[in-house]
Amino acid sequence: MTIEVLKSKIHRVTVTEANLNYVGSITIDEALMEAANIIAGEKVQVVDINNGERIDTYVIRGERGRGQICLNGPAARKVAVGDVVIIMSYAAMDFEEAKSFRPSVIFPDTDTNRLVE
Repeated sequence: MTIEVLKSKIHRVTVTEANLNYVGSITIDEALMEAANIIAGEKVQVVDINNGERIDTYVIRGERGRGQICLNGPAARKVAVGDVVIIMSYAAMDFEEAKSFRPSVIFPDTDTNRLVE
């Protein structure tokens, strides 16, 4: 049996942009992606703390060190710049493997979206 478990989580970052005139996705600072073990093209769930919206989309690599969190395309209508979001991805794995699996969870500075040393 396989189950879906949390693989990666970027906990509480601030939306810096919302670009309606884009094909779709979420652009995430490359440093945050690496720290959370998320890759370009990966499916993620974005949960907006301010309004309760839950959005499924895919990741586009943003410029390293800028703190960019940009919802693109239709998802841009579901957030506002300044909203705080949680970004999560999941993985399917064997039930026994899942018991010992530890997800990559990061807690960036919410004001700057940069990693806290």
